[in-house]
Amino acid sequence: MTRTITRRLVAGVLGAGVALTGLSGPAFAAPHDTSVSVGRLVLEPTDRGYAGSLPVTVNYRGHDAAYLNLAVTEPAPGAFDGLDPADPCVFGAAQPARTIYCHVPGGALRPGERRTFTVDFRVHTTTRPYAMVSFGGQVAIETGDRNPANDTAAFSALYRSTTGSLRAPRPYVRDTLTDAAVSAGPAALTRQEDGSWLGRVPLIIRVAGDAPHDVYWLTPTLPSGVEIGGIEPPEPCTASCMVAGGKFMPGEERTIALLIRAPAEVSPGDLGTGSAHLGASFGWGGLLPDVYPADNVATFTVTAG
Repeated sequence: MTRTITRRLVAGVLGAGVALTGLSGPAFAAPHDTSVSVGRLVLEPTDRGYAGSLPVTVNYRGHDAAYLNLAVTEPAPGAFDGLDPADPCVFGAAQPARTIYCHVPGGALRPGERRTFTVDFRVHTTTRPYAMVSFGGQVAIETGDRNPANDTAAFSALYRSTTGSLRAPRPYVRDTLTDAAVSAGPAALTRQEDGSWLGRVPLIIRVAGDAPHDVYWLTPTLPSGVEIGGIEPPEPCTASCMVAGGKFMPGEERTIALLIRAPAEVSPGDLGTGSAHLGASFGWGGLLPDVYPADNVATFTVTAG
């Protein structure tokens, strides 16, 4: 689910510009009394942070079948991990917690129908031996209701400790700045059957903190005559290349490679120095500020032959 949502978000970052009105269904509820209620959200420790699901129940009292709009505000920035049953969603601006806009999953609701589903959350942070809590979560059903107070339910997120306790939770506070670094090795291009040159720039990326992010990007600057050819593991790659693997855990390190190429007319020898700039994005904003911007850039030499 996380990978699917990340790809939807990446499409927006790359310029797809999905409008929230794009979620409109074939019919909407006329003003009628509709209510929403939620259960308890408990995030359990896992090998990649905390994960859990919020039970949501919607009571629809309209006279005609209708699709209902759903808006979910995260209890922790970047925590939203999808719906069950799955349904497409659109991300709002990060400020810092986002509101995510979807339909109530399962299609149009019948008059008088009561429907239950879950909203899934995952927080990529180091698990702790004590319980924690995040406030500010909200689920809203948007129907043009005559009684909009019934259409909103607030919730918090409880993080179970690694010892199994939920008692005396401490507030969970995430990093506000990313703390990432990139290093690179030299790139040697080899002649291909068609005469062109192809090579790899080995890169190591390490992320130290748990600042909310959706994806990390590498933006290469290459010597004259050398072009970007892709990234390994494969991900979208144009002027910038997405780092595979989804969100990072604090302390996680990944080894990847930029693929670079040069035309056949390039002569063997030293082609110059290139660089790769590492940045993270969250929501619809630009690159996030980093604690130490200097280690977000790695340089490397490029040779042919």
